[in-house]
Amino acid sequence: MTLSPLDDYPIHQTPQVMRHVATSDRNFYDRYYFNCHAGSDELMLIVGMGQYPNLGVTDAFACVRYRDLHRVVRASRELGVDRMDTAVGPFRVEVLEGLKRLRVVLEPNEHGLSFDLTWEGSIPATLEPRHFLRWQERVVFDSTRMAQTGSWTGHILVGDERVFVTPDRWQGARDRSWGIRPVGESEPPGIQVKNAGTFYWLYTPMKFDDHAILCIIQEDEKGRRVLEEAVRVWSDGREDEYLGRPEYHPVYAPGTRDVQSAVLTFSPPTGKPFDVRCTLLLPVHLMLGTGYGLEPNWRHGMYQGPTPVVEGVTYTLPDDAPKMWGLVDAVARFEYENNTGHGLYEYWALGPHPSFT
Repeated sequence: MTLSPLDDYPIHQTPQVMRHVATSDRNFYDRYYFNCHAGSDELMLIVGMGQYPNLGVTDAFACVRYRDLHRVVRASRELGVDRMDTAVGPFRVEVLEGLKRLRVVLEPNEHGLSFDLTWEGSIPATLEPRHFLRWQERVVFDSTRMAQTGSWTGHILVGDERVFVTPDRWQGARDRSWGIRPVGESEPPGIQVKNAGTFYWLYTPMKFDDHAILCIIQEDEKGRRVLEEAVRVWSDGREDEYLGRPEYHPVYAPGTRDVQSAVLTFSPPTGKPFDVRCTLLLPVHLMLGTGYGLEPNWRHGMYQGPTPVVEGVTYTLPDDAPKMWGLVDAVARFEYENNTGHGLYEYWALGPHPSFT
């Protein structure tokens, strides 16, 4: 075993040094996710950074949708012994005030995207339900995640165009998750080949003036719930409000699985039911270039060799539109009662599902 600077803090959970996690499962991960937008169709920036201790890898990506561009910068290196080192090539994440303020940086580089942004949460960081899923004999998800809505300050540089980011307009959501999920190089499928892992996923953190609504739905191919959550979180720190079992009613573009709008229905046990009307403003196909699974040579946690690697990928719309499918992170407007807010409408429909019948 090898010590690291993190071992000097009184935070140990197992009789191991801090660079070793409690499980030897190769798929253990620990990662950040951020998005930044102005509640409009002008720009959306998505940033992710992960550590994969049992694979010995850390990587990061930034994806911007701006006008007709889908541009990605990504980087990877060996993890090494210091898990407090969040720098990956030109990327870094700095925790300025735990659970409240963070700085996210992509230094200027040759790939036409950089930024220096500071995040401030508008609600308390909120722990979501444990995500556990077993396919056949293998545990493929066993993870914990916290979520938060908030605002941004700083700048984004796309090509030669500088976008000034001020908290009166620029907002978003972030999450931190850790545990087990499929990462790295593909494994021999074994009995898993009998189960394609079809599912329907919907995740909608919504930011309003004095509160947020956090909603998660995951279903299998028969529409059975695997994971769900619906909670209203107040900016002033009062107790979260459970909103009951969420239901969703998407409207798809004809002949596609592209969501144009939707209605989410909430039925709080101590209040009257209400509907949230969702209008999608700017879709970003998150799987393209970022490591979520489309490129066989670049996936989260995939070892890229002993030398740090930084790459850039640019797609142009509408020419590259046929390549875009899978997980979508969209800027959306959310309306209910006298409240109008904005946030993320994230969805993915893989395989058969009752919503398409």
